[in-house]
Amino acid sequence: MDTKTTMLPMVIIGILFFIFGFVTWLNGSLIPFLKVICDLNDFQALFVTFVFYIAYTVMALPMSYVLEKTGYKDGMALGLAVMVVGSLLFIPAAISASFMLFLLALFTLGTGLTILQTASNPYVVCIGPIESAAMRISIMGLINKGAGVIVPLLFTALILSDIGSLENLSAFEKEALSSRLITPYIIMAIVLAGLVALVKFSSLPELEFEKEVLLDKNSIFQFPRVVLGAVALFFYVGIEVIAGDTIGLYGQYLGVGNSTALTSYTMVFMVAGYLVGVAFIPKYLSQEKALIGSALFGILFLIGVVSSSADSFFISEILWGWMGIPTLPNTVTFVALLGFANALVWPTIWPLALEGLGKYTAQGSALLIMGIAGGAIMPLIFGKISSVSGDMQSTYLLGIISYVFILFYAFKWHKITVWQKW
Repeated sequence: MDTKTTMLPMVIIGILFFIFGFVTWLNGSLIPFLKVICDLNDFQALFVTFVFYIAYTVMALPMSYVLEKTGYKDGMALGLAVMVVGSLLFIPAAISASFMLFLLALFTLGTGLTILQTASNPYVVCIGPIESAAMRISIMGLINKGAGVIVPLLFTALILSDIGSLENLSAFEKEALSSRLITPYIIMAIVLAGLVALVKFSSLPELEFEKEVLLDKNSIFQFPRVVLGAVALFFYVGIEVIAGDTIGLYGQYLGVGNSTALTSYTMVFMVAGYLVGVAFIPKYLSQEKALIGSALFGILFLIGVVSSSADSFFISEILWGWMGIPTLPNTVTFVALLGFANALVWPTIWPLALEGLGKYTAQGSALLIMGIAGGAIMPLIFGKISSVSGDMQSTYLLGIISYVFILFYAFKWHKITVWQKW
């Protein structure tokens, strides 16, 4: 496609990526909020991420077949419509302060996002040269994580603006606080309904892959780079969600104020990482090298998390204290810095995994989307280990597994074309 042809898809997909970020990173604020409202421990609170991300695993492959029937454009409209239903489910959940209803609403939102993600990511990869796909996805990531920066601040301002502390609230105060979610989610439902119309009646072109026939392949599981890419994304999304969604709990654990807004710090560093991708890929930095660097930075920052003192603030004072922005303990700052390490993993794995799939692109995309299950399972494991050990700081070492697998995928595993060469 030429520049004019790609402009419309990029604009529409950019809007959708903002929605991805807005809905997804709202979870980081919901976790400590629902922990108080529903009287949960850390392990129970992280079921917010489990239910939201497990929807991707359960629904991804079925949704790939839906896309084959509806086409990508109508599939996106369907996904947005499902998200409207999920947003409206928050109303009875907020009225009753029922954790089970909140989980049902989150699963429904995750289902809608599954359809959108399965359709939109191949668009970004395939509407231009494959070697610059990571740059295009980085642009989408800037939009996505830009929403992630805004959402926790907006949540704190709209929901918690006149609340001094979330500790020791009475049952009446918890009920009143829960009801504050109703208006924001009604607004979200209205916006999503408008986007259904935007996508449905736009001139967004369909992607066509049927002309490519791979005679030696009859299953998506015969593409090692896709299968291993899905596993790499499992570990990546796991550590990304841990970095973004547990930082608020970690802040509570250490007694840091405004813990519901801490996800914004992680998102700011992710935005910085995406800017590197936009500026340097592919002209100065290949997709493979960007992935290698991401894994190495992640390992370095995790060491910083577990080895730093909770009483020292000099790193955040250097980074942003001079601007008057509230500083964080060094150990929390290193959790936020994981956002920088994570930023280019998703943009680089997608083009490396999807290259040459032809007619199997939709199924390959679905398989990669299933890797998002890492966002359901790994934070839950993190929460369980943290609850049992009572040491949240050391629990962050769980992320080492993620970065080691990503490192191997970057060095070798994305090049494997047949399983015999494993």
